Amino acid sequence: MRATVELVDQRGYAGTTLGDIAEHAGLARGLVSYYFDGKRLLMQSATHRLMHLELAAALAELPPDACPEARLARAIDAVLGLAMEHPRVMRSHLALILDPDVGAFVQDPEQQQLGAILRGLLSDWGAPDPIAEHAVLRSALMGGCIGVLLPGASVPLAPIRADLFARYGLAWELGSPPQPRAPERTPPLERS
Repeated sequence: MRATVELVDQRGYAGTTLGDIAEHAGLARGLVSYYFDGKRLLMQSATHRLMHLELAAALAELPPDACPEARLARAIDAVLGLAMEHPRVMRSHLALILDPDVGAFVQDPEQQQLGAILRGLLSDWGAPDPIAEHAVLRSALMGGCIGVLLPGASVPLAPIRADLFARYGLAWELGSPPQPRAPERTPPLERS
């Protein structure tokens, strides 16, 4: 899975084959195919693993007594940070899960670990229904990643982060702010 992330970071999804991944990992191609039914499933599992490992590492940097808001802020920053640090991997992942012609969203063990971490954070934060709120947070994070990554129409990270932090009542200073102060927010549009 690490070889998949490394090669897709360098060459993109289309420029990386299962043979390339196997060679980079020092494995026989047949062994990779035995465990993963194609490059798409390997890519999704590798991205989910990257996400849950980065999230776990970011949370481990916090003191053990960190408040639930600090932990949730760090989680949001960790996932959005992946879009900045691994744009090709995250673009490829999002394209694969959004393309109905290549298959559906994969709930592999790596994705389940990521989901468990996020649901735990939401439960600690006080979400009345952590399972439902996890679906909302996951959608908001993926939408935020799309906003940052959309070629030719990307949005800076700060307003995306500000919107997510406002949803969860998190102080801008928590986590890893991309700038010293939150961007000015325009008031909501008035409806006629």
